[in-house]
Amino acid sequence: MKLGFACKFLDAKAVQPFPFKATTRTRFLSLDNDERIKLIHALSVTNLTHLHLMFEQLATLPPALRMMRIGSDLLPLYTVPEATVLYNDFLPELYPLFTRCGDFARAHDIRLSFHPGQYSVLASDNVLVVERALEDVEYHALCARLMGYGQTFQDFKINIHMNGKAGFPGFQHAFGRLSPEARLMLTVENDEISCSLDDVLQAADLCPVVVDIHHHWVKENEFIQPDDPRIARVKASWRGVRPVMHYSISQEGLIPETGFPDQPALDVKKTKLRAHSDFYFNPTLNDWALSFSDFDIMCEVKMKNLARDRLYDYAKSQRRI
Repeated sequence: MKLGFACKFLDAKAVQPFPFKATTRTRFLSLDNDERIKLIHALSVTNLTHLHLMFEQLATLPPALRMMRIGSDLLPLYTVPEATVLYNDFLPELYPLFTRCGDFARAHDIRLSFHPGQYSVLASDNVLVVERALEDVEYHALCARLMGYGQTFQDFKINIHMNGKAGFPGFQHAFGRLSPEARLMLTVENDEISCSLDDVLQAADLCPVVVDIHHHWVKENEFIQPDDPRIARVKASWRGVRPVMHYSISQEGLIPETGFPDQPALDVKKTKLRAHSDFYFNPTLNDWALSFSDFDIMCEVKMKNLARDRLYDYAKSQRRI
């Protein structure tokens, strides 16, 4: 089992030593052409350099901790049309930096993923939203390809939600429009509001299903178990690749520090239960998550790798890992 963290690597003082740098569309468009090129080129070089430095840190850790989600700002503003055309001119200059990152990650068995934002909705009933979602997924696929991924099924994970008024038929249609590489990397996840695990499992023949056990609990008030028949279907969707699940818990103070929380007894709105905690403070929930022994776990928690490391220490103390 690997335990991953999302986007931001924190040092012992909870400071990012290797942050990704970004800019705003407004600032970018306020510049002249030469300044625009200089800005996004410099930010991209910084981000790819920092990504490699994060990989170097992961390579010093036990194999179980070599897993991370890469932030989407790797190439800032790439999908903004005025920026895309500029990237197309100088992107080849960045190829060696991408190659170095990908080669290093594979050499040290670091499992990688992207998670396009909540506005990337392939199942939308709005044509323009779907077009933007396709562009966004293909941007992430481009970054993965430049690192040498997208060559075999799930050598890299690009995870999205399937929420959207067009439902599974809309998702299925949009999925068919993706590049072959993007289709190899795409996964789909259940959410807390609109798209249940049962809904997402409709896509199991298209792409792997990522089960988010916290989302499922918020939506259904059910602590799904590893022997649930739906979990077997989730695992089958990965076609022999080790599946990934997402684990988070509600914020400190909203749920008990031990035991399984019951939503009606909490008297807390679902919207508040959705927010993630700083750390994994409830051992009952930790045992539950770790009982999914066939999965790697992406830890979705505010204190990132620091919280993940505490979960790892707990797992070792319980001989779960």
